[in-house]
Amino acid sequence: METTQLIKGIHHVTAIAADPQQNVDFYVGLLGLRLVKKTVNFDAPDVYHFYYGDETGNAGSILTFFPFGAGSQKGRHGKGQAATTAFSIPTAALDYWLKRFDQYGILYKAPQQRFNEVVVYFEDPDGLGLELIANDTDFRQGFTYGHIPLEYSIRGFWGVELWETSYERTEALLANSLNYEFIAESGPRRRYAAKGNTGAGQYVDIVWDSNNRWGLGGAGTVHHIAFDTPTDASQLEVREAVMSAGFMPTNVLDRQYFHSIYFREPGGVLFEVATTPPGFLLDEEKAKLGQALKLPPWQERNREKIEQLLQPISIEAVYKKYGIE
Repeated sequence: METTQLIKGIHHVTAIAADPQQNVDFYVGLLGLRLVKKTVNFDAPDVYHFYYGDETGNAGSILTFFPFGAGSQKGRHGKGQAATTAFSIPTAALDYWLKRFDQYGILYKAPQQRFNEVVVYFEDPDGLGLELIANDTDFRQGFTYGHIPLEYSIRGFWGVELWETSYERTEALLANSLNYEFIAESGPRRRYAAKGNTGAGQYVDIVWDSNNRWGLGGAGTVHHIAFDTPTDASQLEVREAVMSAGFMPTNVLDRQYFHSIYFREPGGVLFEVATTPPGFLLDEEKAKLGQALKLPPWQERNREKIEQLLQPISIEAVYKKYGIE
């Protein structure tokens, strides 16, 4: 009998931002990701929750944000954080993206070699650490009818980078409870991949340095990373494995588009395990993803009040800024 792959890779990454319109401008306008869902933070419904990704918001492509407003406290990268989120692009797209960054005044580090890939580091307007990873092993499609030509478009996540004091305890959690295995090492960087994941990327890199300062949460930092599990049943198996390893996961929470559990790994990074279904087509058809403000059923009675509290955002303004027709 075929066994279920309890963790398939990365589901999504959630970060903190400041100004909502600035956030949409950057991820839709500059990077060409699709806004696949516009909803609210279920724990703070006066704050948006934006989901950006590929055409339908497949697991492994979704970067999400809580934009708390223009006056938000700025965070600091450091230990105890998922400090860098990496996107996958084709090797042939690298020159396109460097020219695009130059055109729009985006600062970036010169391309560097890492393992068998070319890496370009840059940051969003809030200082969130991002990378483009140029490679020829990722055959996922990006946003097929977005304004970035398909042959250059972002494919999804290549991986996330955890900044830790040491790697041993986090590695044990990844290996024993989360279906990840060690595959490569370069200096203080150790790379892990989900067992049985035949697709490219979705790696977890641990960069360990006991002398590095601790991070501070706030705009420009990652709030949590989520791993992808195929079903509610597999999620409960992972939860049991995590508990058996001595961690304290939450009960299962309904996040409308997936079900979630949360716990902190030994280095302090908040981990989530999220189910693949039901997905972002639950309440919008494919052609209209991200257009309407979607609220969980228990907040519909508060829609008018919530809409008054949220800063209006405009996709049309994004198109105008970036000359998108």
